[in-house]
Amino acid sequence: KIESDWLFTFPRILSDNRNMEIGIIGFPQSGKTTVFNTVTRGNAAITGYSKTPNVGIAKVPDIRVDTLAAMYKPRRVVPAEISYTDIPPPPDGFGKSRGIGGEYLNALQSMDALLIVVRDFANPSVVHIDDNINPDRDIQNLLTELVFSDLEILTKRITRLQAGLKGAKPPERESFNKEMAFLETLLPGLEEGLPLREQNFQGEEASCLRSYGLLSLKPLIVVVNIGEEKLGAIDQLEAQIATTIAEKRIRVVATCAQIEMELGQLEEKASEDEMREALGVGESTLDRIIRVSYDVVGRISFFTVGEDEVRAWEIARNTTAQKGAGRIHSDLERGFIRAEVISYESLVSCGSLSEGRKQGLLRQEGKSYIVQDGDIMHVLFNV
Repeated sequence: KIESDWLFTFPRILSDNRNMEIGIIGFPQSGKTTVFNTVTRGNAAITGYSKTPNVGIAKVPDIRVDTLAAMYKPRRVVPAEISYTDIPPPPDGFGKSRGIGGEYLNALQSMDALLIVVRDFANPSVVHIDDNINPDRDIQNLLTELVFSDLEILTKRITRLQAGLKGAKPPERESFNKEMAFLETLLPGLEEGLPLREQNFQGEEASCLRSYGLLSLKPLIVVVNIGEEKLGAIDQLEAQIATTIAEKRIRVVATCAQIEMELGQLEEKASEDEMREALGVGESTLDRIIRVSYDVVGRISFFTVGEDEVRAWEIARNTTAQKGAGRIHSDLERGFIRAEVISYESLVSCGSLSEGRKQGLLRQEGKSYIVQDGDIMHVLFNV
């Protein structure tokens, strides 16, 4: 039969798609665990060396969810979520070409984007790994490590392909040679420190590279962890670092992570707002980093609404309606017939779905419709 209930009737646990995952890395004493606590409102220990990663979920702040919840007064309100993982540095350290490998590399490869924390605060009791504070140097060292890691991965892959040619059948031999020829075009750039984000390839080549989990291909967020005395110069610091990096898929956020962590741990939102005003601190780092995470990875949110639940769903930009339905449950994707779609702005303007239908604002869309940020979807399906 055709099921026309709103998507909220399906529990999230059955979803086939995971949340966006961001890996946090940085030199020891850079404040990366403090940044992790800030974005997840967590309380991971910020002193000592941890051998295990800290994993936390950040609820995506979205005024649209609050507005829809006020309209429907549902039993449950579920914002979109992002997973952040504070990954401990390798036991042997990294930077200055000390290498990235083993479990540390595996953890980074599974992430949708990397968040690099660099230190720009003075504290005589917290010694920098290189003895002095230089965020530009630290950024370049970490970026170089990502590039060298990819160089090693691709070099090993080429070696394995060469070995496989000996016993390969003609169709396999052609495939191996084609892959090797492509990978060899990337090595000179990597050897010169050019990340894969800045190299030219497309189509099948891009799909091939994505399967390797290469680090210099991933979107990056650079968080410059500043001291309290630099709070008034955040905009200038961000502009300076962005000019130094000069890459489209790298975003820069400057913040005093210690203050932001402390503000985020205040029990009352009003108290946090009052302290922000007193300190001259604007938008929270949590909100900024989440917004930047969405942007750099290329994600949007769509919504499902009803008396039971109002929920935001995070999906990749340019996702079709059929794939978007699968974000909630695989049955909706498999048996997709059509979607009824209304924009958030239109729903708020007309006041209800029934009124939106009367005004022709609730549209019928097929499988290939590209879901837009803020869409509210009602899916009809048959399984």
